Amino acid sequence: MMRFQALLMAVSLIAGPGAAAAQRRTPPAPIDVMVLGTWHFANHNLDVHNVVSEDVRSDRRQHELQLVADVLETFRPTKIVIEKIATKADLIDQDFGSFTPASLREDRSERVQIGYRVAHDLGLKHVYAVNEQPSDGEPDYFPYGKVQDYAKAHGQSPVLDALNARTAAGVENFGKQQGSSSIAELLLQINGPTYFGGIESYYGMLAIGDTEQQPGAELNAMWYLRNAKIFAKLMTVAEPGDRILIVYGAGHAYWLRHFASETPGFRNVDPRPYLSRAAAKQ
Repeated sequence: MMRFQALLMAVSLIAGPGAAAAQRRTPPAPIDVMVLGTWHFANHNLDVHNVVSEDVRSDRRQHELQLVADVLETFRPTKIVIEKIATKADLIDQDFGSFTPASLREDRSERVQIGYRVAHDLGLKHVYAVNEQPSDGEPDYFPYGKVQDYAKAHGQSPVLDALNARTAAGVENFGKQQGSSSIAELLLQINGPTYFGGIESYYGMLAIGDTEQQPGAELNAMWYLRNAKIFAKLMTVAEPGDRILIVYGAGHAYWLRHFASETPGFRNVDPRPYLSRAAAKQ
């Protein structure tokens, strides 16, 4: 009897840890997110400072854009996300269904030239539209007019003017570089640490205000809110193991990368090593 009990105890000691390990849940695969910041190829002129883009439908630019697409495709995206308002709750962009390669000679936007191109090349069925803009009853996500009004009324216009001058100079310099730089080289710059429209432009406006009225702080809070909502929308379509390419205006890149880096289950992927490979081919 004693031998039998000892044998049972030995078996339980051996089987116990293995059984417990088998019962543990395997953590879900991480979701990799690559944020590709771009300028607006179609010159929508809706921002405070706007890059005047060359027509990317030329033979030269089409060749360069395909090289960029080719390297982005080595990231093996499972989903493509673009800066566009969805018309349905599933966030599927209805316009992608009518895309053909001929569309690349018609529509200049980065959504088509990069987002649709990569999705089509990879044979993806859908592109997702996750942009956020205020509708009735929602706040202004970029209350820049209030910042301007306060600065004028309280002698802080020089602070705002200095911030705008820095950004305007960067935009002008970027525009001049288009003649001698490839698409990949331009994207490398706009996704780099010295991007002229980076977070410094927003944080500089924190100085606009006093202890009671703080329009610069409010603008930063609302800009954060808009980007948080954009990323939250992305989360509704993301699944464990996804590799998501976000093609978005570069002004959003700082916060979208922040969320990709800090949100549990997500990992941020730097696009610059991919863009460097494309630049080396041009």
